[in-house]
Amino acid sequence: MPKKASPKPTTTIYQFKLTLLGIQPKIWRRIQIPDCKLHNLHLHIQAAMGWDNKHLHHFDIKGVRHGIPEHLDYDGDGSIIDSKRIKVSQIVPKDGKKIAFRYTYDFGDNWEHEVLFEGIVEPDPKTKYPVCLQGERACPPEDCGGIGGYEYLLEALADHDHEEHQGMKEWVGEFDPEKFDSKIATVRMVRG
Repeated sequence: MPKKASPKPTTTIYQFKLTLLGIQPKIWRRIQIPDCKLHNLHLHIQAAMGWDNKHLHHFDIKGVRHGIPEHLDYDGDGSIIDSKRIKVSQIVPKDGKKIAFRYTYDFGDNWEHEVLFEGIVEPDPKTKYPVCLQGERACPPEDCGGIGGYEYLLEALADHDHEEHQGMKEWVGEFDPEKFDSKIATVRMVRG
């Protein structure tokens, strides 16, 4: 009797909406990922948003910080939960109920994001995960000085008579604050 083909394992897919806080109009992404370590969620956020992962980060989930302890535990009190040891499935509700938590990147520029868990979705057999489904606007360039620095950058780029227009344009190159491509974000996410 021929062997039956074993069914493919079902992978749980988690959907998140990432919103950079404090900037209008909003800069956001919607991503889907398989279960992974919380540290890998950090890498997916970096890729989807367009950051370069040059700075420290942490998650604040229900009042508890998660990150890389040797980078963040300044007091040595063990108050940081190691994000390389916790899986996404351990922090989101099993029933798929929405929850939101914070993700902060670059403690100098202090880019705060709302990470909204939107639920568990059925995996699409034609889709390779992780994937960025949609989003709006380019994320600010690295090291531009936080929200205030970003607003100043946009002001200088928009005004050809601004004293720093040319210098800012040379610094950021071909930066279009309205441009976002989910396919490029997905490629970045897949490459990790």
